Amino acid sequence: MTPAVSLEKVSRHFGSVRAVDAVDLDIAPGEFFAMLGPSGSGKTTCLRLIAGFEQPTSGAIKIFGERADGVPPYRRNVNTVFQDYALFPHLNVIDNVAYGLMVKGIGKAERHKAAEEALSLVRLPGYGARKPSQLSGGQRQRVALARALVNRPKVLLLDEPLGALDLKLRENMQEELKTLQQALGITFVFVTHDQGEALSMADRVAVFNDGRIMQIGTPQDIYQKPRSRFVADFVGSSNVLPPDFVQRWSGQHRWGSLRPEAIRVLRGNNGDGVPARVTAMNYLGSATRLALDADGLRLHATVPAGTALPEAGDAVMLTFNREQLHLMEEGA
Repeated sequence: MTPAVSLEKVSRHFGSVRAVDAVDLDIAPGEFFAMLGPSGSGKTTCLRLIAGFEQPTSGAIKIFGERADGVPPYRRNVNTVFQDYALFPHLNVIDNVAYGLMVKGIGKAERHKAAEEALSLVRLPGYGARKPSQLSGGQRQRVALARALVNRPKVLLLDEPLGALDLKLRENMQEELKTLQQALGITFVFVTHDQGEALSMADRVAVFNDGRIMQIGTPQDIYQKPRSRFVADFVGSSNVLPPDFVQRWSGQHRWGSLRPEAIRVLRGNNGDGVPARVTAMNYLGSATRLALDADGLRLHATVPAGTALPEAGDAVMLTFNREQLHLMEEGA
């Protein structure tokens, strides 16, 4: 099957800065694909390369098998949804959504009909006469999404589109975006720095750092089987364990990772386990996160709500199922 998007040894340099460094990537047709990473990791530049807003210093970009590097954005079968919405304030909603069709020379009646259909897709029927200033943040985001979808792109690129929304609305939009993508069958490429967003929405995730992809996999693989110390620490804030500690419990002198929810915290320091002391507690609602000091090794454990909790300064014993101790690749 021909990939929807393919990057072959793609680099983008700005002077001495390698924003994207020899990236290889295939995204399948109909896939919801997330690019995850901290600020400056290269994920947004990678998206801009696919969109055509940037051109690669080297390498090849293909969209459904056709070379795209050097092709201007308007000639690529992709559309982009931005974090700041980029709506025209002087145009009403229907004309904002239909703008791309107007540029293509499509008649007013036909483009307005297509725009109304796109607004219905994003659950905004009847909003065409309003101006962007009359809409909430979530509604403006839906209008931006409709404007991108009205052109019927094969690939939809989303550049942190939920970043400006409050928590509850962002969670609702995550569900709506995933449902919409599944209904339309369009390839979505979604850039975010939010681990929860990527893990909850994507079919696969690419974790970026320093212009390179550190790991690609399903959300489950990325979370449970991080390949490197960076991925383990960035995605879900796992406990990154040094080789001497790992060797004690697995017999192998390798770096390891252990998720906070895999650790059981017992009061007192008797028994077989890792003695530690509680240094801080952070109430999260559904759970409490404990910061722990195990003879100089800083660890975190997540205790579900309703569980009896120690207090800061208490001595505790930490136990875990050894099968949940993940061994990372050598040199990671």
